[in-house]
Amino acid sequence: MGASKAEQRGSMSENIVLEKSYKFALRIVKLYKYLSEEKKEFVMSKSLLSRGTAIGERIKSAQEAESRAVFASEMGGALRNASAIEFWLDLLHDGGFLDNREHDSILTDCKEILKLLTKITKTTDRNP
Repeated sequence: MGASKAEQRGSMSENIVLEKSYKFALRIVKLYKYLSEEKKEFVMSKSLLSRGTAIGERIKSAQEAESRAVFASEMGGALRNASAIEFWLDLLHDGGFLDNREHDSILTDCKEILKLLTKITKTTDRNP
């Protein structure tokens, strides 16, 4: 029998990068809704949604990795997605879809995840 939602969330709170990426994914979903419903922006917001939620998906998948190589690959993929999100957020800001406050708030979270993932991937690469 699988773990309950409470048990799953309990293990998530013990994994800071997984927890932060999950909360970030929720923010990305809300941002996607805002961009598509309020700003009528459908192209960039779709990429933002896809890559923004994939960060946590890749991190979660890495937790179940059967080898160090698979772990490194999944975390590297999460890092690449987070980097792409940083690009999309800047583009949406500079394109007039996000104001300074909206942009800076979510970009801060993105940069925090980028920092964690960079540290994890560098540590994984150094310790084969």
